[in-house]
Amino acid sequence: MPTLFKNPRTKLATAMTSAALIGAGGVAGVYAAFGDGGTTVVRQVTVSSDAQTAANSSSSSISDIYKSSYKSVVEVTVSSATSDTPFGNGGTQQAQGSGFVYDDQGHVITNQHVVDGAESVKVTLWNGKTYDAKVVGTDPSTDVAVLDVDAPGSVLEPLSLADSSQLEVGDGVVAIGSPFGLEQTVTSGIVSALHRQITAPNDFAIDDAIQTDAAINHGNSGGPLLDMSGRVVGITSQIESESGGNDGVGFAVSSNTVKRIADALISNGSVDHAYLGVATETSTSPAGAKITSVRSGTPAAGSTLTAGDVVTAVDGEKVSSSDQLRELIDAHNPGDSVTLTVSRNDDTKTLQVVLGTRPNA
Repeated sequence: MPTLFKNPRTKLATAMTSAALIGAGGVAGVYAAFGDGGTTVVRQVTVSSDAQTAANSSSSSISDIYKSSYKSVVEVTVSSATSDTPFGNGGTQQAQGSGFVYDDQGHVITNQHVVDGAESVKVTLWNGKTYDAKVVGTDPSTDVAVLDVDAPGSVLEPLSLADSSQLEVGDGVVAIGSPFGLEQTVTSGIVSALHRQITAPNDFAIDDAIQTDAAINHGNSGGPLLDMSGRVVGITSQIESESGGNDGVGFAVSSNTVKRIADALISNGSVDHAYLGVATETSTSPAGAKITSVRSGTPAAGSTLTAGDVVTAVDGEKVSSSDQLRELIDAHNPGDSVTLTVSRNDDTKTLQVVLGTRPNA
């Protein structure tokens, strides 16, 4: 369940925590970097070494990166209604996050959990002026949102996105955002790990998240994580922390995910993800994804898939883990028909399943 954390600088900065990860006695807790959702349960996903190609060699100083990027980074202020309480009627509360200019049409990228439940959104640009913005679309499954800012084109400075698949562990990165309302704050670090799996606000998995030790705090969510050429490699979204503040373990949604989702939101206002409707765990004998439960009313429930089945291939491509099954399903669109190779009681079966649309929650 969500736990709210009052922040005197930002009026309200909420963070969801997991009861399994936070409690008395210093048990590790997980917080969203801004709040209003977005806990993470971090998992290491094993990827072959050849999945990481050489990083770009050109680089700039942190000062140079800031000078070339600061006009692109924005502060996002969200107003939303509060619920009635036993002590009186509800009112309006404000919360704050970060974002960056995506194009010269006024589109700004931030996190979905930053604008979740927003009744009004305002964006403050590098010139100190605040402009009204509207939410173009959000995707809770990847924690990405696109805003449309009512600002003149002369003050919009878009950032370029890098190919995040080119990152290597140890590459330098720079984060710019508004932690605790301190706009244009710059921190730096390295890529601590790649291919992390974090949990989206709607409890689905976000793959290929970037782990960094660059300082990220409440208010950084939605801001850019830049490579040493000043290009966006991710949007800072979550932190893992015992204290609730920066402990050197932060996570960013990769730029490749951001670009795919943002472009779809700008074109259509929404994003649909393919959905099978099963809970799985990795099986080693046989190798594959073992079905632990089949959710009612889902495409899987309409097939003959059952708990105990082990999916060993999708459309002929071998499945070695639960994570790989999800990634192969994610690569499809709702309505696609897929062929599942299933091991059941030492027999091999082939099943056809028409994928559905993933629910938002």
